[in-house]
Amino acid sequence: MTPATGHNTAIAPDAPATSFAKDQLKAIIERIERLEEERKTISDDIRDVYAEAKGNGYDVKALRTIVRLRKQDANERAEHETIVETYQQALGMI
Repeated sequence: MTPATGHNTAIAPDAPATSFAKDQLKAIIERIERLEEERKTISDDIRDVYAEAKGNGYDVKALRTIVRLRKQDANERAEHETIVETYQQALGMI
């Protein structure tokens, strides 16, 4: 009860809405944690594949570059390659 009004303004700690919100929050947090763990597992798997490639004589830095380039849009990639080539020419590298 508040002294000024004499009314009880406190909400019961386990009111249905509060309980639902707590359950929903807990479910969200658990989903995030599960996805974080899956991401870690996938990252570990990717690292293992790169290690395997390195063991077979492949250049890991080049593989990472190829993977990054394949993610790009073809036009974006062509534009980037043109800019890099222009810079290389300006610097006398090619």
